[in-house]
Amino acid sequence: MTRLFAPLASLAALAALSLTALAVSAQQSVPDAPAPDAAVAAAPVVAAPVFPKPNPADFTAAGPTKEAIDTFFRLNWGFDENRVWQIQAIKKTAIEGISKATLLVAEKGAKMDAQSISFLIAVDGKHIISGEDILRSDDHPYAENRALLQKSADGPYRGSAAKDLEIVEFSDLQCPHCKEAQANMDKLAVDFPKARIVFQNLPLPMHTAAAQAAAFGLCVAKQGGSDAFFTYVSAVFDGQDGLATADGAALTLNSAVTKAGLDPTKIAACAALPEIVANIEASKKLAIDLEINATPTLAVNGRLVPANIPYDTIKKIIQFQAKLDGVAAQ
Repeated sequence: MTRLFAPLASLAALAALSLTALAVSAQQSVPDAPAPDAAVAAAPVVAAPVFPKPNPADFTAAGPTKEAIDTFFRLNWGFDENRVWQIQAIKKTAIEGISKATLLVAEKGAKMDAQSISFLIAVDGKHIISGEDILRSDDHPYAENRALLQKSADGPYRGSAAKDLEIVEFSDLQCPHCKEAQANMDKLAVDFPKARIVFQNLPLPMHTAAAQAAAFGLCVAKQGGSDAFFTYVSAVFDGQDGLATADGAALTLNSAVTKAGLDPTKIAACAALPEIVANIEASKKLAIDLEINATPTLAVNGRLVPANIPYDTIKKIIQFQAKLDGVAAQ
């Protein structure tokens, strides 16, 4: 993952994807879950481990209920049929309105013992404090993100015009991890034809050609449509090494425009228009509002997921989120 600028760099590590360690960050993270035994991935699914019985004396807080905490983790971790957990304690703290919860987490078939994770949670069960983040933990933790994206994610897209299942890719054309993620994106377009898959520009300041590449891409979409845009994107990623120098960037972008069937001179003139610059700034502002701090990141109906994790994991998350939202996934 390529990190964003400093104001977003403090977000906690995303552990909502699997028990394997993922070196990524995104909004709506949950307290870090431990990594499982390496043999789990190859092991057949077996019965869940037996957790020790909780001590009633460890439930001293006025709230939230065990059911409320369990719902939060089910919404975040429920796509992984091998992950199991038990709420072991909900204790009051010295801070009014804040409780401390402890979970035991394990994977079916793992050789290692269950691991313990602790976090602070509001008594009303609506927010969790994880590291420096304050996360929504109600029954619809991604609803605000989803509504914001449906309103503001305006990048070129492939697939359905409907936004029932919307997968927004925040990407930087000079980001090597974004290039690697395109194999996943191409598979998603095939496996989820009912999804609206949006490419949302997020050029990072450390990539000197990224903003220009984004501007060219918007103009390609404006003049040639989405098919031309995705041809352009593919060509830029293929020639990404050329973006490292000013001369190389000019050659790479012009070549990509030509492959998309358009005139590089006209695209360059369009890319300098204030409306194009404003569009890119608005896209960056959208990422800030969503607290996205790395590229490539997917927003699956508002749920943030790294775009370059194993494809099968992404697919499970999309299917799971679509089911939660009551929409068709495929």
